[in-house]
Amino acid sequence: MLENTKFSAFLFDMDGTLINSIAAAERVWTHWARRHGLDVDAFLPTIHGVRCIETIRRQNLPGVDPEREAEAVTQAEMDDVEGVVAIEGAAAFLASLPAHRWAVVTSAPRALAEKRMRAAGLPLPALMIASEDVTQGKPAPDCFLLAAQRLGVNPSDCLVFEDAPAGIEAAEKAGASVMVISAAHVHPYQTAHPTLNRYTNVRAQVDGETLTLASV
Repeated sequence: MLENTKFSAFLFDMDGTLINSIAAAERVWTHWARRHGLDVDAFLPTIHGVRCIETIRRQNLPGVDPEREAEAVTQAEMDDVEGVVAIEGAAAFLASLPAHRWAVVTSAPRALAEKRMRAAGLPLPALMIASEDVTQGKPAPDCFLLAAQRLGVNPSDCLVFEDAPAGIEAAEKAGASVMVISAAHVHPYQTAHPTLNRYTNVRAQVDGETLTLASV
């Protein structure tokens, strides 16, 4: 559980980690996949944790402009936040952290991330790294490296909370420790990292400029 390990900052992915937006996201992407003749069941597990435009580029669809399609998908996601809720205990857990010691690091565009956070009743962080802040999205480590830099900490002193393979790989490449949040998992995923189903099972201990996790 990484108990007694001291960290300089906590970095949180958003979708599937702080909020459960699976139903809303998969509604939008199901419609998109069907419109383009894709196998929905095979396609949906690939959308999580990566930037929208990269999901579309991977399909190599003839005659499709990835940037235009990504804008349309993002707008559809902005229009559909029904059922977006916070992971159990996330609000209280975030509230216990010093504002300068945590950040949201998401593959979503900033506008969508802020809308989903508000829909779930969670506070907006002092620092958010969104899809438009990096050239390479997850599984590249750029987003976590940038978050650590802006918080003024070493990436190896950060604990990343993630749920998706791409984000976990990005955190590993950044040299950070990883806690896998499994609360929103609908597709099977095996990991060697410690896992957490809900934030009510842990509490954060703040000691000066360091953070530790403790079981409740």
